[in-house]
Amino acid sequence: MLITVHSEEEMISLGGLLARVLEKNDIVYLTGELGAGKTTLVRGVARGLGYAGRVTSPTFTLMNVYPADINLFHFDFYRLEGGDLGDLGLEDYLEKEGLSLIEWPQAGAAKLPSEALLVNIELVEGDYERERLVRLSGKGDRYQAKVEEVKRLC
Repeated sequence: MLITVHSEEEMISLGGLLARVLEKNDIVYLTGELGAGKTTLVRGVARGLGYAGRVTSPTFTLMNVYPADINLFHFDFYRLEGGDLGDLGLEDYLEKEGLSLIEWPQAGAAKLPSEALLVNIELVEGDYERERLVRLSGKGDRYQAKVEEVKRLC
Protein backbone atom coordinates (compact mmCIF):
# COMPACT_ATOMS: atom_id res chain seq x y z
CA MET A 1 0.00 0.00 0.00
CA LEU A 2 1.37 3.43 -0.97
CA ILE A 3 0.39 6.71 0.66
CA THR A 4 1.72 10.12 -0.36
CA VAL A 5 2.23 12.47 2.59
CA HIS A 6 2.63 16.19 1.92
CA SER A 7 3.39 17.63 5.36
CA GLU A 8 4.39 16.92 8.93
CA GLU A 9 0.73 17.25 9.95
CA GLU A 10 -0.29 14.58 7.42
CA MET A 11 2.45 12.25 8.74
CA ILE A 12 1.14 12.73 12.29
CA SER A 13 -2.40 12.03 11.03
CA LEU A 14 -1.20 8.84 9.35
CA GLY A 15 0.35 7.80 12.67
CA GLY A 16 -3.00 8.42 14.35
CA LEU A 17 -4.67 6.22 11.75
CA LEU A 18 -2.14 3.45 12.42
CA ALA A 19 -2.87 3.74 16.14
CA ARG A 20 -6.47 2.76 15.35
CA VAL A 21 -5.42 -0.60 13.85
CA LEU A 22 -2.45 -1.49 16.06
CA GLU A 23 -2.85 -3.60 19.21
CA LYS A 24 -0.85 -4.76 22.21
CA ASN A 25 2.16 -6.85 21.24
CA ASP A 26 2.21 -5.55 17.66
CA ILE A 27 5.58 -4.78 16.13
CA VAL A 28 6.21 -2.08 13.53
CA TYR A 29 9.50 -1.73 11.64
CA LEU A 30 10.21 1.80 10.39
CA THR A 31 12.74 2.29 7.61
CA GLY A 32 13.82 5.26 5.54
CA GLU A 33 16.73 7.66 5.36
CA LEU A 34 17.60 10.14 8.09
CA GLY A 35 15.01 12.91 8.22
CA ALA A 36 12.37 10.93 6.33
CA GLY A 37 9.78 11.27 9.10
CA LYS A 38 9.98 8.04 11.10
CA THR A 39 9.86 9.77 14.49
CA THR A 40 7.12 12.10 13.25
CA LEU A 41 5.03 9.04 12.40
CA VAL A 42 5.73 7.64 15.89
CA ARG A 43 4.55 10.97 17.31
CA GLY A 44 1.24 10.47 15.51
CA VAL A 45 0.89 6.90 16.80
CA ALA A 46 1.60 8.10 20.34
CA ARG A 47 -1.02 10.87 20.03
CA GLY A 48 -3.50 8.36 18.63
CA LEU A 49 -2.92 6.17 21.68
CA GLY A 50 -3.58 9.06 24.05
CA TYR A 51 -0.02 10.12 24.92
CA ALA A 52 0.13 13.92 25.21
CA GLY A 53 3.80 14.37 26.14
CA ARG A 54 6.84 15.06 24.00
CA VAL A 55 7.96 12.36 21.54
CA THR A 56 11.63 12.41 20.57
CA SER A 57 13.99 10.21 18.63
CA PRO A 58 15.74 7.65 20.85
CA THR A 59 18.84 7.67 18.64
CA PHE A 60 21.22 8.11 21.58
CA THR A 61 19.20 6.30 24.26
CA LEU A 62 18.11 3.41 21.97
CA MET A 63 14.61 3.36 23.50
CA ASN A 64 11.89 5.65 24.80
CA VAL A 65 8.77 4.44 26.60
CA TYR A 66 5.55 6.42 26.25
CA PRO A 67 2.79 5.45 28.71
CA ALA A 68 -0.51 5.58 26.85
CA ASP A 69 -3.69 3.55 26.41
CA ILE A 70 -1.26 0.93 25.10
CA ASN A 71 2.32 1.44 26.30
CA LEU A 72 4.48 2.47 23.37
CA PHE A 73 8.08 1.23 23.15
CA HIS A 74 10.00 3.33 20.62
CA PHE A 75 13.37 1.87 19.62
CA ASP A 76 16.05 3.34 17.36
CA PHE A 77 18.86 1.00 16.32
CA TYR A 78 20.68 3.47 14.07
CA ARG A 79 23.77 3.63 16.29
CA LEU A 80 24.01 -0.10 16.99
CA GLU A 81 27.07 -1.70 15.50
CA GLY A 82 26.87 -5.26 14.28
CA GLY A 83 23.28 -5.68 15.48
CA ASP A 84 24.33 -6.09 19.11
CA LEU A 85 20.98 -6.27 20.90
CA GLY A 86 22.14 -8.63 23.63
CA ASP A 87 22.34 -6.11 26.47
CA LEU A 88 19.18 -4.25 25.50
CA GLY A 89 16.69 -6.77 26.88
CA LEU A 90 14.65 -6.38 23.71
CA GLU A 91 12.84 -9.69 24.14
CA ASP A 92 11.42 -8.49 27.45
CA TYR A 93 9.83 -5.46 25.77
CA LEU A 94 8.52 -7.40 22.77
CA GLU A 95 6.73 -9.75 25.18
CA LYS A 96 5.26 -6.99 27.40
CA GLU A 97 1.78 -5.60 27.02
CA GLY A 98 2.80 -2.84 24.67
CA LEU A 99 3.33 -1.76 21.10
CA SER A 100 6.89 -1.77 19.71
CA LEU A 101 7.93 0.66 16.97
CA ILE A 102 11.49 0.06 15.80
CA GLU A 103 13.48 2.49 13.67
CA TRP A 104 16.40 1.04 11.68
CA PRO A 105 15.36 -2.60 12.34
CA GLN A 106 17.89 -3.83 9.78
CA ALA A 107 20.62 -3.26 12.41
CA GLY A 108 19.16 -6.06 14.54
CA ALA A 109 17.30 -8.10 11.93
CA ALA A 110 18.78 -11.43 13.04
CA LYS A 111 17.31 -11.05 16.54
CA LEU A 112 13.95 -9.51 15.64
CA PRO A 113 10.71 -11.35 14.89
CA SER A 114 10.14 -11.92 11.18
CA GLU A 115 6.45 -10.97 11.33
CA ALA A 116 5.72 -7.26 11.63
CA LEU A 117 4.09 -4.27 10.01
CA LEU A 118 6.67 -2.73 7.69
CA VAL A 119 6.62 1.02 7.11
CA ASN A 120 9.11 2.49 4.65
CA ILE A 121 9.23 6.26 4.26
CA GLU A 122 10.88 7.68 1.17
CA LEU A 123 11.63 11.32 0.37
CA VAL A 124 10.30 12.11 -3.10
CA GLU A 125 10.34 14.99 -5.56
CA GLY A 126 6.94 16.58 -5.72
CA ASP A 127 4.87 19.70 -5.60
CA TYR A 128 5.43 19.97 -1.85
CA GLU A 129 8.76 20.56 -0.15
CA ARG A 130 8.28 17.82 2.46
CA GLU A 131 6.59 15.16 0.32
CA ARG A 132 7.03 11.54 1.40
CA LEU A 133 5.97 8.23 -0.07
CA VAL A 134 4.95 5.82 2.70
CA ARG A 135 4.85 2.14 1.81
CA LEU A 136 2.96 -0.16 4.19
CA SER A 137 3.27 -3.91 3.97
CA GLY A 138 2.74 -6.80 6.32
CA LYS A 139 4.95 -9.80 6.99
CA GLY A 140 2.59 -12.50 8.21
CA ASP A 141 -1.19 -12.83 7.97
CA ARG A 142 -1.84 -10.73 11.08
CA TYR A 143 0.03 -7.74 9.65
CA GLN A 144 -1.27 -8.14 6.11
CA ALA A 145 -4.76 -7.87 7.61
CA LYS A 146 -3.71 -4.62 9.32
CA VAL A 147 -2.61 -3.17 5.98
CA GLU A 148 -6.02 -4.07 4.53
CA GLU A 149 -7.69 -2.37 7.51
CA VAL A 150 -5.64 0.80 6.90
CA LYS A 151 -6.76 0.71 3.24
CA ARG A 152 -10.40 0.60 4.36
CA LEU A 153 -9.86 3.57 6.70
CA CYS A 154 -8.12 5.76 4.10
